[in-house]
Amino acid sequence: MHIQDNISLKPFNTFGIDVKAKQFVSVKSVDDLKSIFSSEEFPQKFILGGGSNMLLTKDINALVIHLNLKGKTIISKTETKVIIESQAGENWHRFVLWTLDNNFGGLENLSLIPGNVGTSPIQNIGAYGVELKDTFHSCKALNLDTLEIETFNTTECQFDYRNSIFKQHAKGKYIIISVQFKLSTKNHNLHTNYGAITSELEEMGIVKPTIQDVSKAVISIRNRKLPNPKQIGNSGSFFKNPVISREAFSKLQQQFPNAPSYIVSETEIKVPAGWLIEHAGFKGKTFGNYGVHKNQALVLVNYGGAKGNDILELSRLIQQTVARIFNIQIETEVNIV
Repeated sequence: MHIQDNISLKPFNTFGIDVKAKQFVSVKSVDDLKSIFSSEEFPQKFILGGGSNMLLTKDINALVIHLNLKGKTIISKTETKVIIESQAGENWHRFVLWTLDNNFGGLENLSLIPGNVGTSPIQNIGAYGVELKDTFHSCKALNLDTLEIETFNTTECQFDYRNSIFKQHAKGKYIIISVQFKLSTKNHNLHTNYGAITSELEEMGIVKPTIQDVSKAVISIRNRKLPNPKQIGNSGSFFKNPVISREAFSKLQQQFPNAPSYIVSETEIKVPAGWLIEHAGFKGKTFGNYGVHKNQALVLVNYGGAKGNDILELSRLIQQTVARIFNIQIETEVNIV
């Protein structure tokens, strides 16, 4: 392991925020990871994956551990199902493309989501009607107290909307080192009714879509709506879509009859946060070198040189304005550091 001092984390977070790490190391094996956590040399440690779901607001006065575990394996395969395992440091989108190249179905709607595989269960990432939990089989995680590797199944992960046990009472106690998925090998169950996938496929002239076609449609939609982090700093969706009671939604409809919604349960309705933010007047609004993206109000952007606190203050202004206009609280999806 090569430990470096005073390293900029700008290349390691998709917002492109230029903060410094007191020390930095790229970890490529579980043994190295165990070695670091068993040593008393580094009292303060900070885990960094793909850097896609965080907003850095200050220098990190700790050893920043860049989780760089690589590898993909087919664990078992039948005529209709396959279980595959990916190490935590694999890029999520490239992993999805690998599954599609092998004609494994289930992750196509999650194409082009930024970040690494290891952080995907923490957030229970989701898009276009599909969540990670739908294909999740299990994950292996290093217990930071015992330095033993434990396995978590779907039930034990306690998945919820953009949430899991790893964001609740297991937060900071484990590091996910690999994730297993159960995917289809034939008779794939396509999810094309959410968002604009159906119309996108129609524009592509596709009547009987494959999983590869669905992925291409999702990539096309995301490329139009969302900025490329390599060109404009961002973390994808900054806010969660709020879930409110049917009674609260009825009150919202009285003032805003065209407010969109999705049924969550008999008692709950999900309202798109992007619609709320846009109708609060923030879509496309700029504040010098940062602002809200012109094509998707859920996305806060760093046009270059913005500080993490600039983005944070903007997010708070948006939350306050949405609460004042709609009486709805929206929560951040990213981790604020």
